[in-house]
Amino acid sequence: MKTYEETVNGILEIPKFTSKNTLDHTREFLGRLGNPQKRFKVIHVAGSNGKGSVCAFLASVLQQAGKKTGLFTSPHLVNMEERFQINGRPCNRQEFVQAAEKAAAAAAGMVQDGLPHPTFFEYVFAVGMVIFAAQQVEYAVLETGMGGRLDATNITEHPLITVITSISLEHTEILGDTLEKIAAEKAGILKPYVPVAYDASVLETAAVIEEKADALHCRKYPVRAEKIKILLNTGKKIDFSYDSGYDVTELSIPFGAPYQAGNAALALTALEYLRETEGISEQAVRAGMAGVSWKGRMQEVQQDVYFDGAHNLSGIERFLEAVRQITEESAVLLFSMVKEKDYIHAAQLLLTEGSWEEIVITTVPGTRGAACRELGDAFRQFAGDSRDVPDTEDGRERVVSSPVPSAEGGQNHYVKRTGTVKITEIEDRKQAFAHALEARKPGQKLFCAGSLYLIGELEQITGGMQND
Repeated sequence: MKTYEETVNGILEIPKFTSKNTLDHTREFLGRLGNPQKRFKVIHVAGSNGKGSVCAFLASVLQQAGKKTGLFTSPHLVNMEERFQINGRPCNRQEFVQAAEKAAAAAAGMVQDGLPHPTFFEYVFAVGMVIFAAQQVEYAVLETGMGGRLDATNITEHPLITVITSISLEHTEILGDTLEKIAAEKAGILKPYVPVAYDASVLETAAVIEEKADALHCRKYPVRAEKIKILLNTGKKIDFSYDSGYDVTELSIPFGAPYQAGNAALALTALEYLRETEGISEQAVRAGMAGVSWKGRMQEVQQDVYFDGAHNLSGIERFLEAVRQITEESAVLLFSMVKEKDYIHAAQLLLTEGSWEEIVITTVPGTRGAACRELGDAFRQFAGDSRDVPDTEDGRERVVSSPVPSAEGGQNHYVKRTGTVKITEIEDRKQAFAHALEARKPGQKLFCAGSLYLIGELEQITGGMQND
């Protein structure tokens, strides 16, 4: 049997020699593994933002209700086995290696029979299903990877309920270049006569989901932003109420980011449908919501230091909203982003709607990260200064102070401060984080955002996710 390190490295090599496969291919792959995905009840979650958090809320409540629960999410922050959680904890490494060995044998058999090798996501999904079946979980909460209609997780035939979180423009080269097209891809997880809970705050996307739901005779459970009222936000905990139209529920969640109230309301709506049929008490709902843990989502890792995996424009808007709730003072930002995301408009958004004393730019691990210099140039462009800045002698750090423009007008009228923001580029993430910590004044906040890949690296640097 391979070692854990050999197993991980082997899986990470998969994207280099395969391409997207059909759902029939995924069904064949799982079929050769004995269809482990059919051995437990499933809640299926898709969307652009908040998928992981909604999944975490659902899994936490099911666990509090005494159900043995599997949680499949992506990406992982530090260790691959984080993708496969059982009752709130990653599976152990032996279970992971054993499941990967079975998946490898099935994949090899497919290739021998002339079929394509499974993709990376097909493979890790299969590994997760094998682990859940071996552990005899009763329920599995499944987060889609990209999209929904063609996602490997969509071989799930009869979920208890489907859930669609907020939708924004993402992966437009694959999912479509409008919100409606992307919503149609996400709504591809809907199944005949299976109810759907969905974020209905954007009319265009809600209409697409509702049309699909009506065609499939799915009972609809919309969640509208105006029905959510935040009662208290301490920066570490939120008390909120949600008016479902039938009842008003008040809950507490251990997060300071306002967007998490919306994610919790969506999870609550799905759970309200499941409560009677699955034996979930109100006490389990309250305890599960209050006790949920989800790293990298406006997570305070140490005093005045926050990690948030805001990875697209919609996520950054929510990130900025949370920052304004946490502090009224200017802060330090450590930022990086993958190159396929719209980091140019992300820079514009962060500069015009955020209040920063210094922005430290770094790189995302691996080949997907936008170049440090390109990110820095994007920030300087919208800070009103695109001057070429000479490298330091070691080639690792460039610093420029740029004026932040006053901005106003448009549908959302705003007037932001003028002043100076210091932009620092440091390629090495550990050095960038150390610099950002040192750059703070006493009591000043540090926010780290832009990519879950960055957050995973920072979790490792800070020791935020140690193996037991």
